[in-house]
Amino acid sequence: MTFPALTALTLLPVAAAAVLLLLPQSSSKLPRVIAAALSLLILACTLLLWVRFDHTSGALQFQERHAWIPALHVEYRLAIDGLGLIMLLLTAIVVPIGIAASWRTKKRSSLYFALVFLLQACMFGTFTALNFFHWFIFWELSLIPAFFLIRLWGGKLAGPAATQFLVYTMVGSVTMLLSFLAIYLATGTFDFIELAGRGDSFLPGVAANLGWQHVNPQHLALVLFAGVFLGFAVKVPLIPFHTWLPAAYSEAPSGVTAILTGAMSKMGVYGFLRILLPIFAPQIHKLQTPLLWISIATIVLSAFAALAQKDLKRIFAYSSINHLGYCLLAAFALVRTSDAALLPEQYAAFSGILLQVLSHAITAATIFWFISLLENRSAGTRLLTDFGGLRRIAPVFAGLMGIALFSSLGLPGLNGFPGEFLIFKGTFPLVPWAASISVLGLLITAVFILGVIQKVFTGPLQPERAVFPDLTSGERVSFAPVIALMFVLGLYPQLVLGALNSTVISYVHQLRF
Repeated sequence: MTFPALTALTLLPVAAAAVLLLLPQSSSKLPRVIAAALSLLILACTLLLWVRFDHTSGALQFQERHAWIPALHVEYRLAIDGLGLIMLLLTAIVVPIGIAASWRTKKRSSLYFALVFLLQACMFGTFTALNFFHWFIFWELSLIPAFFLIRLWGGKLAGPAATQFLVYTMVGSVTMLLSFLAIYLATGTFDFIELAGRGDSFLPGVAANLGWQHVNPQHLALVLFAGVFLGFAVKVPLIPFHTWLPAAYSEAPSGVTAILTGAMSKMGVYGFLRILLPIFAPQIHKLQTPLLWISIATIVLSAFAALAQKDLKRIFAYSSINHLGYCLLAAFALVRTSDAALLPEQYAAFSGILLQVLSHAITAATIFWFISLLENRSAGTRLLTDFGGLRRIAPVFAGLMGIALFSSLGLPGLNGFPGEFLIFKGTFPLVPWAASISVLGLLITAVFILGVIQKVFTGPLQPERAVFPDLTSGERVSFAPVIALMFVLGLYPQLVLGALNSTVISYVHQLRF
C-alpha cells in the first residue's frame, strides 16, 4: 500500500489548527510564531510532492481510491495532475504570506490562525478530490472559515460584507449541486474523470429520469451547464457575478484578503478547468462567443473600476478580477473543433493559464501584505490621497512594493509577464477579435498601477507621514523569498512550464472533439 500523500497533506493544516486551538488564549505572540512555522512545514511538504511528481507524465498521480458510500457510487478518490499540483503549490505559498501579513493580529490570534489553516485544508481538499460528493464537501466547508475570518476580524462593514460573500457563493453552489444531481440520476456516478469521458451521452438519461422527454437534449444540456457555470463564475468571480468581492476584500483583514485573492479565488478557476471544460466542452463551444464577451467584460470593466477607486484594497480587489479574467479568456478559447494547425496555440494558452494563476497568487498576496504594512504604519488608512513621497523616507519599502506592483503590471523580467504573454500568444490565433479587445485591459492596468506608484511613493511628502518607518531587517528577510521568486519565474518560467508540459498536452487533447 502506497503512502496516502494527498490525504496527509490535507490533514496537515487540520492538525495545525488543532495545535493552535490548544494554545493559551492569553498569548498573542506564540500563536503567530507557531502558525508561521507550521505553514512553512506544510509548504515544505508540498514542495516534496512537487519533487516526487513525475513531470514526464500527464496522467493522474498519487491516486487514492476507496469505496466510501457504495449505495450512491460515492468513492474517496484523490489524485492530481499538473493542474492540481500547481494549485496545491500556490495555496502552500500564499498561506505563509497571509500569516505574515497578519503578524500584528492580537485579537483571539489562536482562533484566527486556526481558521486560516482550516481554510487551507479545504482548499487542498478541493484541489485533490475527483468525486463530486467528496469535492463538494470541501468546496462548501471552505466558506465557513472564510466567513468568520471576514466577520470577526474585518472592518466596520465586515458583517454585511461577510454575509454578501456567503449568500452569493451559496447561491452558486446550490445551482451547481442541482445540475450534478440531475447528471448523477442519469449516469449513476459523481466521478469527474468518468463524466468527462462520456461527453454528451448522458443527456438522454437526464431527460428520462426527470420526466422531460419532450425537452430538447441540447437545451437541457445548456440548463445543466448554466447551473455549474454559475457556481464557478461567482467564485472567480466573473462580471456580472462579482459584486460581493470588492466589499469582502476591502473589509477583510489584509492577511485574509491575501489568502482570498491568492488562493481561494483559484478554486473557481480550477473548477472551470477541471470540471466545466472537460464535461461541458460542446456546450462551451456552442456558447463560445457570449462566454468570450463575459471574459472581455471581466478584464476591461474591472480594470476601469480599479482606475476609479481611491482605496488601495478596492483597487487591487478589482485588479484581481481583471487578472483572472485573462485565465477565463484563454480557457474559453481552448474549446474548439479539431484543427491540428492550432495545437501549439492551444498549448500556449493553457500553459499561460497555469503560469498566470501561480504568478497572480504570489503577486496579489504580496501586494496585500504590503498594504497591511501601510495600514499598520499609518493608523489604518489606505487611501491614495493619504500618502505621497514615501520613497524619500522608506526607500526599501517603496522599492520592494514597486517590484510587486510592476509584476502585477506585467513588466518583462518579472513573474507577471510570461503567463500573460502566453495567454495572448495562444488566444490571438484562436479568437483574434476577443484577444484584441482584451488588450485594452493591459493598458488600463498599467495606468492605474502607475497611478498608485505615483500617488503613494512620489510627489510631496504628507506631513503626517514624516515619521513613516522603512522596512525592518526582519521584514526585509521575510520579503526576500517572494521577491526573488518573482524574478526567478519572470526570467526562467521554464522552471514551471517544463514540469507541466505533459499535463498541458494531455489536457488540450482531452478538449478536442
